Amino acid sequence: CGQLFRSPSEPGSVLRPVLKRGQPSDRDTPVEAKRQRRVAGTPGQEASVELGVWLEPSQCARLEEIGNLLASDDQKLIGDFSKPHLLPTVEGKDPGLKYISPHTLAAVLTGHFSSFIESSIVVDCRYPYEYEGGHVKGAVNLPLQRDVEEFLLEQPIVPLDASRRVIIIFHCEFSVERGPRMCKFLRERDRSCHEYPQLHYPELYVLKGGYREFFFQFPSHCEPRDYRPMEHAAFKEELRKFRGQSR
Repeated sequence: CGQLFRSPSEPGSVLRPVLKRGQPSDRDTPVEAKRQRRVAGTPGQEASVELGVWLEPSQCARLEEIGNLLASDDQKLIGDFSKPHLLPTVEGKDPGLKYISPHTLAAVLTGHFSSFIESSIVVDCRYPYEYEGGHVKGAVNLPLQRDVEEFLLEQPIVPLDASRRVIIIFHCEFSVERGPRMCKFLRERDRSCHEYPQLHYPELYVLKGGYREFFFQFPSHCEPRDYRPMEHAAFKEELRKFRGQSR
C-alpha cells in the first residue's frame, strides 16, 4: 500500500505525499502526513492538506480512497500537468474527458479567450456528407483516425508564444461516440510520441451535445446554416461506406 501513489514519471510540479510504512510500534497509531502543493498558475499560493493514514493491512482500501482523492486534483490540470484547464467544463458521459458547453464554444469562436489562446481547432468527426450539410464555422472535418494523425501529428501545431495555448475541441452529431472516441485516440497517439507527461496537445475538450445541440443554440455560427443528421434517408450509401472505413 505504501507504493500506491508513487509514479516515476510524475512531473516535479505535481507533488505527492510520501506514505511511509510504520514500524511495529506504530501498528495502532495513525501516522500524520502533511502535504503542500503549489497550485499551477497561481504563484505563491499553497494549499496544505493534512492526512491521517493508518497502516494496518486492513486499511488498504482507505489508502486507495485517499490516493483517488489526490489523483482527482490532477484532473484539474491539462494533460502535461503544466497548468489548469482554461475553459470552464461541464459534466459529461465519460469522466476521463473534459466537456464544454455550446455556450463556451461560442465564446471561443467570438474571441472571448483570445488573449490566452493562440490557436483553437474545432474537429468535426462526422462523416463528410454531414459536415457539408452544415458545420461550425472554421471547423475541420476529420472523420477517420488517419485524418487526425495526418492533420495534427505529422506537423504538430506549436504556439509561437509559449504563454498562449493551442486547444482542440472535438465533436460529432451528439458527441456520444465518434467525437469522444477520436479525442481519446489523439491523446493515446500523442502520448506514444513523447516521454511522459509531455504532449503536443495537452488541452483537449469535447463539445457536449455535439453539432446538433450547438446548431439549435447558435445557428449563426454554422455554415451553411443547416443540420444534416447522420441517418439522413438520402445518404444511406455514404453512411454504409464510412462506417466500414471507421472499423
